[in-house]
Amino acid sequence: MTSPVKGGAAAAPPAPRTRKSVTGTRKIVAVGFLLPALVLLGALVVYPIGFSVYRSFFDKSGSNFAGLDNYVELFTDDTILTAVKNNAIWVVVAPTVATALGLIFAVLTERVRWGTAFKLIVFMPMAISMLAAGIIFRLVYEQDPGRGIANAVVVGVHDTFSDSAGYPKAHPLPVHPLKAGGGGTFVTKEPVRAGTEVLLPLVGVPPAKMPSDARPAQPAKTGDGTVTGTAWLDFTPGGGGKPNVIDPEELGLKGLTVEAVKDGKVVATTTAGADGRFSLPAAADGAQLRLPESNFKEPYNGVEWLGPSLVTPAIIGSYLWMWAGFAMVLIAAGLASVPRELMEAARVDGATEWQVFRRITVPLLAPVLAVVMVTLMINVLKIFDLVLIIPPGSSQADANVLALQLYRSSFGTDADLGVGSAIAVLLLLLVLPVMLFNIRRMRKETRR
Repeated sequence: MTSPVKGGAAAAPPAPRTRKSVTGTRKIVAVGFLLPALVLLGALVVYPIGFSVYRSFFDKSGSNFAGLDNYVELFTDDTILTAVKNNAIWVVVAPTVATALGLIFAVLTERVRWGTAFKLIVFMPMAISMLAAGIIFRLVYEQDPGRGIANAVVVGVHDTFSDSAGYPKAHPLPVHPLKAGGGGTFVTKEPVRAGTEVLLPLVGVPPAKMPSDARPAQPAKTGDGTVTGTAWLDFTPGGGGKPNVIDPEELGLKGLTVEAVKDGKVVATTTAGADGRFSLPAAADGAQLRLPESNFKEPYNGVEWLGPSLVTPAIIGSYLWMWAGFAMVLIAAGLASVPRELMEAARVDGATEWQVFRRITVPLLAPVLAVVMVTLMINVLKIFDLVLIIPPGSSQADANVLALQLYRSSFGTDADLGVGSAIAVLLLLLVLPVMLFNIRRMRKETRR
């Protein structure tokens, strides 16, 4: 029945309402716009994840069901366990140090006029790809100090405080008046006498390895009561020289240590000058001259940065070079929003700068620090490029991480897609808790 209305006309039923979203858009329109993105998300994310989980339960060929065998191999294979251990080191060390460096840079750059320029320089490595950074640091960590800047610095500092001059390949010829004395030393075949020139010729030193300030060898001046002589490289470039004769183009062995030994005891010691000449006191009369082993030690060649023990810290160092700027920029943005009144009030109350930093600045920056830490943790779980490029083949196994092992297991010469899929699932499980923590933290921030 229709209810009567004024004029006798029946009232029309109300039109059905079209449901709209919060923004006022019809849901079917919203779904239409989201559908392409959802299709791409499913094809590029959801399907690969589902297929990886499925494939991880099959064997190498993919035709036989393997159950949990691939997951058991993850925790029994030494190579994969090394990758897991290194990933744990990365997750603990790299985000913590990068965040700490970013915090320090952000706080200190507020107090200098050129802070913006400093931030630009520190952030600049972010513009470089991981591949390029890996190539750069492969050269930085080169063992040869003439090529690797890291060892060039280390060797330079070492040589400043320790004499590294030596002639590691030097040795006498059978016709020379020297013989092997045991323990890497050389001694004169006969005792020496005061007033008689002593010749100590050696060979085996490339002219390019001679000290840059070595001068042409000169005959020693004999004197009453002293033992004098010359130690030189008995080799004439281009040939033509004579053994046991000081030729004009032959260089003195600068810095060569000469000891006088009597009855097994050292009675005098001296060092050859730039022209190879040396002089010993009268106590050396009748002694045998000995060239100690220290003359022939290998020169200090720096640190083996890419050796088995330091390769992972070295790669983490290259990662910090790139990502400390990222942490600094985010923390500096958070620091700009910190109320200055709180800091000034604390200083007025007598707080030191360290107390202001520890009790006010850091607590107020805690949300920003959490964002940086979580972002870097997710990033290092996927680290791949640097570990692939920087280590040489001899130590790459010691620097192995899960992402690199995933690549090797899936696409190596002896590929096992079952194990590779299991590693991919393990990485997903490791990333999920960090992502969930980040989502919960972001929701709490939104509610505020």
